[in-house]
Amino acid sequence: MRVLVVKMSSLGDVIHTLPALSDARQALPGIRFDWVVEEGFAEIPSWHPAVERVVPVAIRRWRRQPFSAATRREWGWARQALRAQSYDAVIDAQGLLKSALITRLVAAPRYGMDRATAREGLASFAYDYRVHVPRDQHAVERTRQLFSGALDYPRPAAPGDYGLGVGPAGTTVAGGGELPPGLLFFHGTARDDKLWPEDHWVALAGLAAAAGLPQYLPWGNTSERLRAERIAARSGSARVLPKLSLSELATMLRRAPAAVAVDTGLGHLAAALDVPAVSLYGPTSTRLVGAYGRRQVHIQSPLAGDGCATAAALMAAITPEAVWQALLPALAGR
Repeated sequence: MRVLVVKMSSLGDVIHTLPALSDARQALPGIRFDWVVEEGFAEIPSWHPAVERVVPVAIRRWRRQPFSAATRREWGWARQALRAQSYDAVIDAQGLLKSALITRLVAAPRYGMDRATAREGLASFAYDYRVHVPRDQHAVERTRQLFSGALDYPRPAAPGDYGLGVGPAGTTVAGGGELPPGLLFFHGTARDDKLWPEDHWVALAGLAAAAGLPQYLPWGNTSERLRAERIAARSGSARVLPKLSLSELATMLRRAPAAVAVDTGLGHLAAALDVPAVSLYGPTSTRLVGAYGRRQVHIQSPLAGDGCATAAALMAAITPEAVWQALLPALAGR
């Protein structure tokens, strides 16, 4: 059986889909998946043993120049790649209009969430079969329920398994040489209201340095690089990493004693690789989108119940000392 999965973004959402593939692989031996995903996240699906082919797309980039020759050419390649393969089913795991349109390129039964539970209800009209997936459960569990309903097997009662084993093959960190293992600080996020104050990162770096632990600051864009440089300069101990691929970052994570993350896709990557992590949540809910896996600690803002608190106040209320105390159990076994 060969199934096409459409889950293009974001990083955290792509990672949240992996346990559903593990469920299907266990229930339906021999099942194979192809996966349509944004080019920037294409490494992630390739790490799962049930994924045979990754079809990268660049919807975000194409939208900026929809009529350019390069966009038309790349879109043609993606469309040709999808139509060249026969599928037994296609599952839209994203539930958006853009992902639903991708499913229409494939001559196979189309599955997705119903109008009441898809992220964009109109997307459900593109599907041949619709699965009701209640919203009041974690994103990982929602996707597991979608796959079990679409492919007709009982959803396992056990917690989801990302299926990555020891993770991707080891790589050398470009420009970084052999860095000693240390804490990874995932300070960047797509939403400013989820940022932790830079003062807090500096204070946390000081606590880690006093304990003899190196600290590393990855980044993915210019604003994140500038923030990392400010934190490093003020702390005097944290080190800004060079620009890393997801595979290179995964290699560092596998060697790290622990990570600290705001609500960001890289925090979910730590969970998928079974790396201890402390994740910080202000305006977002740990119940619905918290890092999912073993050895994951969630710190919800102590002001979370205060309807008058701003997002900045919610995040600032999480103290460096509280984060450090949450890290200590993971560090005790290093």
